[in-house]
Amino acid sequence: MKVLRILHLVGSAYNDFYCDLSRLYAQDCLAATAERSHYDFQIAYITPDRQWRFPPSLSREDIADTKPMTLFDAIEFITAQNIDLVLPQMFCIPGMTHYRALFDLLKIPYVGNTPDIMAIAAHKGRAKAIVEAAGVKVPRGELLRQGDVPTITPPAIVKPASSDNSLGVALVKDVTDYDAALKQAFEYASEVIVEEFIELGREVRCGIIVKDGELVGLPLEEYQVNSNDKPIRNFADKLKQTDDGNLDCAAKDNIKAWMVDPNDPITQKVQQVAKKCHQALGCRHYSLFDFRIDPKGEPWFLEAGLYCSFAPKSVISCMAKAAGISVNELLIIAINETLGSNKKVLQNC
Repeated sequence: MKVLRILHLVGSAYNDFYCDLSRLYAQDCLAATAERSHYDFQIAYITPDRQWRFPPSLSREDIADTKPMTLFDAIEFITAQNIDLVLPQMFCIPGMTHYRALFDLLKIPYVGNTPDIMAIAAHKGRAKAIVEAAGVKVPRGELLRQGDVPTITPPAIVKPASSDNSLGVALVKDVTDYDAALKQAFEYASEVIVEEFIELGREVRCGIIVKDGELVGLPLEEYQVNSNDKPIRNFADKLKQTDDGNLDCAAKDNIKAWMVDPNDPITQKVQQVAKKCHQALGCRHYSLFDFRIDPKGEPWFLEAGLYCSFAPKSVISCMAKAAGISVNELLIIAINETLGSNKKVLQNC
């Protein structure tokens, strides 16, 4: 069986936060999927100054000891490595778009969605418009720029149009709260979405993977929210900083988040809507969507998060595990979909 040379694309061309977030997930992926009989892993690490490094590991020491390269030198290095496949693990906008497009130009296949799809999904307003046109329920909303005045009567959600991990998100209960909420949201993006607050209900996330060309709905992940004192999730529900200064996941404790019983009636309903979102956005390999479930049990699309780092803590990995699919099996499925049915080089072991 051929050993695949896989390049892990890690870091951020935008800021240190996304750099650390990418490194967190990529480190876990490398540790969980290291299999010398299957893969020869290499690492490309990009920093906010847009320098490239190719360290032997993602330890801070190895990164610091590795000589930085310009884009020109990095391309020259990569093209000499005979890379079979790239695993993108960058979460910033440039990482999701420009750097994936680079590998399109180099004609090196990569796992995950294409730059145009990533750009659409990263803008919550555009993603909402597309899935709504496909018949998916979305909260009524408006896109604002600096100086615009919201017209939606509270309660309403204010959030940056292109930011993740609930950064800058606020629940406005009174019109007098709009100014502060908008000011905070505009710190993270030049456009802000104001949308109607969907009463709880529940809040869930649904992952879709593609296997042998077919869409497969994964078990849902549900989040700890309630109508009284926890109506929305915030940054602290998702990420936390450890004592050593690294980022870590805050939601993987079965208290803030847990897997929904597959027999729960909501599962099939949400999976059907998620598949519709996947197709409407033109996704490939995998996708991930957040939904608010109203008191009548109807799912409302909130946003798309088209990432999977293939780390055990990654949401799609957790969902796959609940379905009996290990991280290694999940990676094999994605690799085979990426390389095409006529070029499968890996079989489930």
